[in-house]
Amino acid sequence: MKTEFSLAQLADPDIAEADKILRACVHCGFCTATCPTYVLLGDELDSPRGRIYLIKEMLEKDKPPTAEVVKHIDRCLSCLACMTTCPSGVHYMHLVDQARVRIERDYRRPFTERLLRSVLGFVLPRPGAFRTSMVLARLARPFAALLPTPKADPTPSLLRRIKAMLALAPSKLPPAGPPAGSVFPAVGTRRGRVALLQGCAQQVLAPRINKAAINVLTRHGIEVVLVSDEQCCGALTHHLGQDGDALARARANVTAWQKEAEQRGLDAILVTTSGCGTVIKDYGFMLREDRDFAAPAAKVSALAKDITEYLAGIELDPPRLEDEVTIAYHSACSLQHGQKITGLPKELLSKNGFVVKDVPESHLCCGSAGTYNILQPDIAMRLRDRKLANLATIKPDMIAAGNIGCMVQIAGGTSVPVVHTIELLDWATGGPRPGVN
Repeated sequence: MKTEFSLAQLADPDIAEADKILRACVHCGFCTATCPTYVLLGDELDSPRGRIYLIKEMLEKDKPPTAEVVKHIDRCLSCLACMTTCPSGVHYMHLVDQARVRIERDYRRPFTERLLRSVLGFVLPRPGAFRTSMVLARLARPFAALLPTPKADPTPSLLRRIKAMLALAPSKLPPAGPPAGSVFPAVGTRRGRVALLQGCAQQVLAPRINKAAINVLTRHGIEVVLVSDEQCCGALTHHLGQDGDALARARANVTAWQKEAEQRGLDAILVTTSGCGTVIKDYGFMLREDRDFAAPAAKVSALAKDITEYLAGIELDPPRLEDEVTIAYHSACSLQHGQKITGLPKELLSKNGFVVKDVPESHLCCGSAGTYNILQPDIAMRLRDRKLANLATIKPDMIAAGNIGCMVQIAGGTSVPVVHTIELLDWATGGPRPGVN
């Protein structure tokens, strides 16, 4: 794709990066076939190719984005299926992330939308505030039925978004998990030492996931630490375009993990939420222009691994399953498209005694996508229903996924237990049977 940035514009490292990405695009349109919003809406501007044109024009002209541009960028899930499909290696993720930052900086949204985004950006990365909000949402849920039902609209109203938030709130919350600073010693001879990302929403909604990870790791000789001073990874605010907050969290985490690695040693930083893992692995890029953090961030990104990546290098205990259990494996977008991890989770489950089946249209997003199922609830629900229909064809005993957002999204529409991959591996190697939605 031809670009026409001035030399002054190209002096900005972000614009120089955007120029490189845009020039890689050859207009082939392969990306449209795997883009969830294009598949649903059929609008070229709701495809990666269409959004690339909009972003190019916005950046080249260096003018505030229009409402039309914002509408189509907001509808992007950042599922990154287009990056898997693209034959030219267009790094769409870095381009759309830059567009979101520009929109947040230069576009004035309606007051109610600014308020909602500010609340989400404040509450979700803070486990204490998030837990409180879930309690309040649970109390408010009975009144949601009294609210008028807004008509379905690709550009939803505030009322529609509030109803979507209340619908996602769980009926009850589990007890909090172990605090930051906790260390879990290896059972038997220590074979390694890792930090386990505590997460933000996950530690409120499903602390059982990290508990299962700790059980599997310590059972196999790996010491696990929950690092003090660790923060939210920054993914949520990063995708809201709140880059200052996201980068501050990235720097804080780099500092905390670097200190832990230098003082006590770390073989890896393990992540059980693939959406977080994709961003942490990108810290090196996000902080590339920061003189003080560029090198440490690159080291942290190199240490970051999805839990299945790490376990693939460990010889696990022989499986102890007695019954044949059929698992529908939902491949989270952030894992298969963002981190290019596709086969490992399924291989681990198969080797440990499970019957693993692929889901039709597994490349399509379930509609969760961080805050997307709140900000774009109607598109998100259509994607969820499509995913549930595909899952139902398998008739699984359980549905496995590697991302809490996907788990919550899918569990909201099925009675089949939706569990994390690590919970199944814990069960297979001596832990309890999972089965909680």
